[in-house]
Amino acid sequence: MADMTQPSPEISPLLAVRGLCAGYEQTPVLRGVSFDLQPGELVALLGRNGSGRSTLARALMGLLPVSGSVLFAGTETVGWPAHRMARMGMGYVPENRDVFPTLTVQQNLLLGQKTSPLEPAAWLEEDMYTLFPPLRERQHTPAGVLSGGEQQMLSLCRSLMGNPQLLIIDEPTEGLAPQWVQAVAEFLVQLKARGVSVLLIEQKLAIALDLADRVLLMGRGEIVFDGLPSALAQNSAVRREWLEV
Repeated sequence: MADMTQPSPEISPLLAVRGLCAGYEQTPVLRGVSFDLQPGELVALLGRNGSGRSTLARALMGLLPVSGSVLFAGTETVGWPAHRMARMGMGYVPENRDVFPTLTVQQNLLLGQKTSPLEPAAWLEEDMYTLFPPLRERQHTPAGVLSGGEQQMLSLCRSLMGNPQLLIIDEPTEGLAPQWVQAVAEFLVQLKARGVSVLLIEQKLAIALDLADRVLLMGRGEIVFDGLPSALAQNSAVRREWLEV
């Protein structure tokens, strides 16, 4: 009897970046960056300071002029402004957290909410308080008086309120006390469980290697390693040249 088994259809990447170049004024930073990110995948973006990681995040989000190609959910987005990227389903949590200091925790969350009759909310305000219980206690407190850890939680949750397909998170544990670092790690685990794709810029190698499905390593504005966390952990030469101080 003939084999009637059909091959599994190939899954298109959620994000496909090809030859991306960007910089500041006359200073080039990204020099032809190319990589894919699959639906539901958590990819850690590693590298030394100055390697181009934050510039890549800003370029993907439409905050810098770029050349090359960025396909997001099959649509070319080069030249799109940040607000259009957000409506398309790309969220961004910058390193500086960027909360609205005079607004309450609740008001910050509601500002991030995507309201569309065609797209039911995947994340609700109550979900944020479940993820980070301290925010419930502070929901009527101005964001400007929160601790650094609480502000980071709020920034992460506000981005989730936009129902992103992909969340780009820049250095979420930077400067946080250990209990907040653990809270951020648990938050990332919850994102993976809910199928949100994540591009995580992180300096703490242990967290990145423990949580990531795949690792990208940047050096001098290019991707110099793309592979499994276990492969990077075993490749001391690559770590020594491009990552370790």
